[in-house]
Amino acid sequence: MFLADQQPTGSAYVIGEAGLTTALYEVGYTLTDHAPDFVVLGETRTYSFEAITRAIRLIDAGARFIATNPDVTGPSAEGPLPATGSVAALISRATGKQPYYVGKPNPMMFRSALNRIEAHSENTAMVGDRMDTDVVAGIEAGLETILVLTGSTRPEDIDRYPYRPSRVLDSIADVIELI
Repeated sequence: MFLADQQPTGSAYVIGEAGLTTALYEVGYTLTDHAPDFVVLGETRTYSFEAITRAIRLIDAGARFIATNPDVTGPSAEGPLPATGSVAALISRATGKQPYYVGKPNPMMFRSALNRIEAHSENTAMVGDRMDTDVVAGIEAGLETILVLTGSTRPEDIDRYPYRPSRVLDSIADVIELI
């Protein structure tokens, strides 16, 4: 929706999963690797050097750089994986251009979502596994924040941050018990 508001019927080169490409297609965007208006970087478990190189060249040629979130790692059974923020840093270093993050922790995302579902911040909570994006985003949007310890943040990490979540729970299953 952000891109559709910025430039209706624009074009984008996308690195990300099917949900991201589908969302852009549904708002009328053309997906292309030839002179796009935007390079959009999202989460995927299959970042390719070829796609990243193409993104760098397109940004150097004038495409505007958008990323979905600044998470530098994501959880996996084997340990942390590089995530969108790490790949964005690589592209930024190569181009000298910083992305505009449309997802968390950008409060605009929460305002848009709340408006779309006709909800109010007083009745909504942000549940996430990261202090640096999920919890801070919820706080900045005026939401109750619930940190679950099944992902990127460990209990000993919490004290390193100058803010606190409303609640800390072991897993998403504990959130469901609250409802």
